[in-house]
Amino acid sequence: MSTRSERGPQLVVLRHGSSVSNESQRFGGWEDVELSDLGVRQAKEAGRMLREAGVRFDIAFSSALARALATLHHCLSEMRLAAIPSVADWRLNERHYGALQGMSKPEAERLFGAEQVFRWRRGFRDRPPLLTPGEPRDSRTSPRYAALQPHQIPLGESLCDAHGRVKQCWATSIEPELAQGRTVLIVAHGNSIRVLRMLIEGIGEHKIREIEVPHATPMTYRFCRETALLHRIPA
Repeated sequence: MSTRSERGPQLVVLRHGSSVSNESQRFGGWEDVELSDLGVRQAKEAGRMLREAGVRFDIAFSSALARALATLHHCLSEMRLAAIPSVADWRLNERHYGALQGMSKPEAERLFGAEQVFRWRRGFRDRPPLLTPGEPRDSRTSPRYAALQPHQIPLGESLCDAHGRVKQCWATSIEPELAQGRTVLIVAHGNSIRVLRMLIEGIGEHKIREIEVPHATPMTYRFCRETALLHRIPA
């Protein structure tokens, strides 16, 4: 039976559950940290909520990071949808925090000042200090990204930098599924979801700094199709 909605394509966007980095106030970024026990419970609860709401997904997308993949697994398992097609796409990864990755927020504030750290966290074009190429935190050494060119793997990003790769993923992989009328789940991260909200809701770069994305709280969008373009309508 098709799960396509008669009301038009439906999209649910979900931030991963709480991770061990979140709970220790550390910059996670591209660090491959796990969900905490709380995060596992949050992911399962999101799945139960969606199942009870009668949502049925045709396909799911997640980032390539463990906390998003685990959230997707727990959510779909609770929905009895573990067998649907799923795509892990690095372009949905969290923003890369450069030299801040793995550092606690209080430590970063002591080193650089609270105002500067706030600009790095919330500004659209503010890029944190970059990692040194080849150091242990450099994701270019990870087998997970072996198929990518070195220039595709950042050493640090502003939200503007992350916007480019998330936008490409949206345009080439996600939007075509919605254009076919499919119901889509995306499990990603606070900053990659902020970019998605900019693309979907038309939020500008100055307003986006005010947007908070809670853990494992489904955001639902519906779209209508006109002349092969998607237009958001109220969920």
